[in-house]
Amino acid sequence: MDAILKPLAQKGEPKATTPARPSREEAEAAVRTLLAWIGESPTREGLLDTPKRVVKAQEEVFSGYTQDPAEHLKRTFEEVGGYDDIVLVRGIPFFSHCEHHMLPFVGEAHVAYYPSEGVVGLSKIARVVDIFAKRLQTQENLTAQIVGALDTHLAPRGIAVMLEAEHQCMTMRGVQKRGVSTITTRFTGVFQDDPNEQVRFMSLVRDPRRG
Repeated sequence: MDAILKPLAQKGEPKATTPARPSREEAEAAVRTLLAWIGESPTREGLLDTPKRVVKAQEEVFSGYTQDPAEHLKRTFEEVGGYDDIVLVRGIPFFSHCEHHMLPFVGEAHVAYYPSEGVVGLSKIARVVDIFAKRLQTQENLTAQIVGALDTHLAPRGIAVMLEAEHQCMTMRGVQKRGVSTITTRFTGVFQDDPNEQVRFMSLVRDPRRG
């Protein structure tokens, strides 16, 4: 579990250390502190159980820290009748939280790959998206992590990932612009080498009748 929770140090950087995890009681006390800081009374009736509820909700919202995508990608299927064309899982809904403000961003992920030796269960791709999304993130990093996990464990001939999301740190605060979406993409292998494959991917995402 600790190996999953510890961030990986980049090459040339000092090894990152993970501080001791606070207890549930300490986490609940922190919520009470925030309630008092915003001007509320943590002891009023409606807020007495709020710290417990918040901590329980955070466990679910950030459950990606306790999960390893490798567990969902280790089993592949080779009996696919010789199929070696594009596999696209389109419109995977996700929510994540901006690591700068801890506010949500919500959207859809489109993930495609060209199999090399086998395919993975389609639901596993959605699980990989969820695992990385349920951590503090930037959309750019989330896109890269999904690609990295698929590349490491499936070694496909190419990967294409596109994320579209609306960020509450832009709609609830700051410039407060609603309806603004952010799109990030990453391509590897045949998708990176052949612009026609990128066009095909985008066409399938936007209009599944084309291919």
